[in-house]
Amino acid sequence: MSQSLVMDNGLEDAKNFARIMYVAHAVVFVFSLGSLSLIPLIVNYIKRPYTQGTFVYSHHTWMIRTFWFSLLWAVVGWGLFITVVGIPFALVVWGVAWIWYVYRVIRGFIDLNNNNPMPV
Repeated sequence: MSQSLVMDNGLEDAKNFARIMYVAHAVVFVFSLGSLSLIPLIVNYIKRPYTQGTFVYSHHTWMIRTFWFSLLWAVVGWGLFITVVGIPFALVVWGVAWIWYVYRVIRGFIDLNNNNPMPV
């Protein structure tokens, strides 16, 4: 078996695993409202070093950043929510953050399937 075939199989395995991670982020986000999102985040951190030097690495970074920024916006929303006056603003922040999260998961999944790296 040639080395390039082995490398291609390794890249394809990394892509398939990244696809699973995008689905995991989406499912966990939808069904637990993000409360279980730490599970795919930890897996992203564990698997990312194995994809160093490939475009798949940027996808793990993309998913990791998506998590941390969505957590930031959730905290901002809660900060607004507890001020009572800020409840409508909190709902807007959470709604925009939800749409942004969905956009990032879908865009990442599509770019991964098209063999495109994510902007870092």
